[in-house]
Amino acid sequence: MPRPDHTRALHAALLTAARGLPVIPLSRTKLPAVRSPHRDEPRSAAMCRGQCGRPGHGVHDATTDPARVRALFAVAPWATGYGVACGRGPHHLIGLDLDVKNGADGIGALRALADAHGFTLPSTVTVLTPSGGRHLWLSAPGPVPNSAGRLAPGIDIRGEGGYVVGPGSRTVAGHYLLAPGTADSPLAAAPDALLRLAAPPPSPHERQPRHAAGPRHPAEKRAAALVRFVLDSHEGERNGRLFWAACRAYDAGLGDVLAPALVTAAVHTGLTEREAAATVASAGRLRAAPQR
Repeated sequence: MPRPDHTRALHAALLTAARGLPVIPLSRTKLPAVRSPHRDEPRSAAMCRGQCGRPGHGVHDATTDPARVRALFAVAPWATGYGVACGRGPHHLIGLDLDVKNGADGIGALRALADAHGFTLPSTVTVLTPSGGRHLWLSAPGPVPNSAGRLAPGIDIRGEGGYVVGPGSRTVAGHYLLAPGTADSPLAAAPDALLRLAAPPPSPHERQPRHAAGPRHPAEKRAAALVRFVLDSHEGERNGRLFWAACRAYDAGLGDVLAPALVTAAVHTGLTEREAAATVASAGRLRAAPQR
């Protein structure tokens, strides 16, 4: 017979999936609850991201299909929570994890960033964490990379390839709950200024472009550096680096000219042409939108 915590987590996960946000079951330790089917197989099998058709691939199992959500929970009856995958289209969820422990005050730090950079934090889905912190859920026009403490101490960003613990979960630390008044809140768009802060820092190639045979025009140097920045991407950061490079290209007035080269570079790193083109197009729409 299912335990009450398991049943509550499944019900909450189904409600979240109905909002178009993919979910996976979590154990009390906040780790994916479904064990890897490759744990006793050669190390090369660890590269599988679900192509084998079996569950147990962490965030890659995340789904909005209610039948698949129920099936995942069924094979993990010990699950007492669920994770919400970040960075997936169409919402490209960003989870702002604001800690208030170990001397950090992520909530105050985010307010200070908003004041310093002239943006307003919108009302959105907010989850209260057992430690007294909170998670703010925001949408983005394209993938945003994960980071820990880079914006400020106490602020972590859960982006592409990451997940946030969903409200209605119980972990060893306690319960995750929706903040009063946010249960029916729409998923608010992240302010443009916050997205720019969340972008990855420039690579050494961006700061010091490589020279070919002799000096080149500054625009040509910048274009080459942005393409190289994308080519230097590793798994887990490819979409984020492509999005950042495309934003920089549009800021410099090179977006339309450089877009094909950026897409080609991204394909060389392992993205599909469709994924890469969609990410570059998202950057173009963001830069064309009025500043908020």
